[in-house]
Amino acid sequence: MSRQAMPRGPTPVPTPRVQRSAVRTPASGPLPFGQFIVKVHGRCNLACRYCYLYEGPDRTWRERPAAAAPGVLDRAASRIAEHAATHALSDLSLVLHGGEPLLAGAGRLAAFAGLVRERVPRGCTVHATVQTNATLLTEDRIATLARHGIRVGISLDGGLATHNTLRVDHAGRPSWPAASRGARLLAEHHPEAYAGILTVVDPRTDPDEVYASLLALRPPALDLLLPHGNWSAPPSGLAGTTEVSDRPTPYGDWLSAVFDRWWSAGRRESRIRLFEECLALLLGLPGATESLGLDPVNAIVIETDGAIEQVDSLKSAYDTAAATGLDIFRHTFDDATRHPAVAARQSGAAALAAGCRACPLLTVCGGGHYAHRYRAGHGFTNPSVYCADLQRLIRHVAARLTEATTPGAPSQGGPG
Repeated sequence: MSRQAMPRGPTPVPTPRVQRSAVRTPASGPLPFGQFIVKVHGRCNLACRYCYLYEGPDRTWRERPAAAAPGVLDRAASRIAEHAATHALSDLSLVLHGGEPLLAGAGRLAAFAGLVRERVPRGCTVHATVQTNATLLTEDRIATLARHGIRVGISLDGGLATHNTLRVDHAGRPSWPAASRGARLLAEHHPEAYAGILTVVDPRTDPDEVYASLLALRPPALDLLLPHGNWSAPPSGLAGTTEVSDRPTPYGDWLSAVFDRWWSAGRRESRIRLFEECLALLLGLPGATESLGLDPVNAIVIETDGAIEQVDSLKSAYDTAAATGLDIFRHTFDDATRHPAVAARQSGAAALAAGCRACPLLTVCGGGHYAHRYRAGHGFTNPSVYCADLQRLIRHVAARLTEATTPGAPSQGGPG
């Protein structure tokens, strides 16, 4: 299978905004981490045809244990608490991830979240979330997670069976019946524990149909993500062009269509983080998403063997791209903040290509997702492979916002 067919994979769910110090420059020192992504289980019960993590260029997962050992989780909890104490964090995000984390069992996830909460300083709130493909959700497991204050985020390609035909198990059987059942159980029995749905954009689908089908699953929030492609492994629809000015905008067109449906609804049908962050940045407010804005990265990953790594999306670029050479047994998270690759991602506009720094959309776009800037032989100092799509979306959102806020202009609605 070509790398163009492998743009997607497991990604953290939308999480609550966690404490960030004032936006820092390289001279003001590294930003402490506020989001800890813990690989409780490193394998998946599905074999999605497009998964960049297990089918992409990175092979480090093959050398790691399938599940995090008790000693790894114990040390991870201590390191997280240590970092929270060192930086007086008032809250932090704990993302229980994989693979498929529910392969470790809901009880084990609850026990680990409880361990972190016990060890962080008094007054530090831990926002715990599990990111799952929903196939293993049952009433009992959902109840266990909800009882222990763990919210559930679900990864789907849409809200219909036809949207999820590439999400199959290792025997090639469709995952949709089990996944849709799990999503509905969550919405019906424990809506307070429902974090939302993560969906990767596929411009070949009908945006209105996908959006409406996802709303039918009653998510409180949606995260619409661009597939993890780059200049050397371009996503579907963007192959064959090398300059931003030459590129079509299928992803920007798709997102703009969903934005219009969401914006014109007259009420908030669901939160959509990408749109809310775009609006906030256009209004001069701080953003908190990896896909937009210049806010420095504050997420770090603990692998099943205790390795400290950068976020998984980098693994779509090349083998070992997320590696730091650090681990929780010999190193602190402060050591990770000083790692050159992490420091580069916290340096704001200074890490961007010259064309990005000169762009009038800089403070909103922020250069796009870091992983999408990669070009073999040139690293990450490039515009996003989605640069034209991001411009299309941002300018569209800006136009709708201007219509809604200009005195005397016809009202175009907006989410309540």
